[in-house]
Amino acid sequence: MNSTLKSCILAARPKTLPAAIVPVWLGCVLAWKLEGVFDWWLAVCTLMGAVWIQIATNFFNDAIDNDKGADTEHRLGPVRATASGLLTRGQVYGAAVCCLAIAAVFGWFLFEARGWTMVAIGVPSLYLCYGYTGGPVPLAYRGLGELFVILFFGVVAVMGTVFVQLGSWPEESLLLGLQVGLLSAVLISVNNLRDRVEDAGNGKNTLAVKLGEQWAMRVILWELVGPFALSLVWFMMGYPLLALGSLVYMGMGLVIWRSIKVEPPSAKYNKYLALAGMQLLLFAVSMTVVCVI
Repeated sequence: MNSTLKSCILAARPKTLPAAIVPVWLGCVLAWKLEGVFDWWLAVCTLMGAVWIQIATNFFNDAIDNDKGADTEHRLGPVRATASGLLTRGQVYGAAVCCLAIAAVFGWFLFEARGWTMVAIGVPSLYLCYGYTGGPVPLAYRGLGELFVILFFGVVAVMGTVFVQLGSWPEESLLLGLQVGLLSAVLISVNNLRDRVEDAGNGKNTLAVKLGEQWAMRVILWELVGPFALSLVWFMMGYPLLALGSLVYMGMGLVIWRSIKVEPPSAKYNKYLALAGMQLLLFAVSMTVVCVI
């Protein structure tokens, strides 16, 4: 594997891909649970669209943060390809555009299957790959990163996947989307808490910068507790097993919360980020198991 390919993989941030995979995975599982429907080709197209959009977002983030001076030698997180000189900004921007093109190809098949609704979902998603950190109103620099993740990597991704499979918008997909979105937001909140001091000095006004360390920790607590509270709604809707399935992740969430509560922001938070990713996957596995049961 040559150095350029290795650098591209680094900039693609494969460890973040569960945030793109889990919503599609669980959306398909929920559709099957509700109506016994599973179209594998539409599932593949949805998954590929989500994954390539996620990778494009990561490439744009890598290049734009470097352009704005947000990635410095004091960075506590993983090495960034553009800031470290492993790739030129042109290479990173080019890779991002290529990823968007690939996502759009799979999106075309979804458009053929479900019509203009997919355009209404897809166009904002494609733009926000760039608009998350770039454009006139960069969400990550306005403290809107967590909200973006909850909406697009949770509600929109899960509900959109269920719509692709069923052609309808069952209320169960909204509930599951909120749970997935909150657990996905834990990743960005831990990341922003780790980088709060550096971001504040570079004009990156994340929610952690705006609220301060103590309130940023409370946000993470709410993101961990929120899916737990929402599990009670599954009981109310007549799905007791889904309620139990959505509780399995709580042990790992408790570990994350206790760790950040006693440990000041540092490079150790990279381990807690990994735990947050594992938590999201554990949630997906447990919900899949109870749906099969």
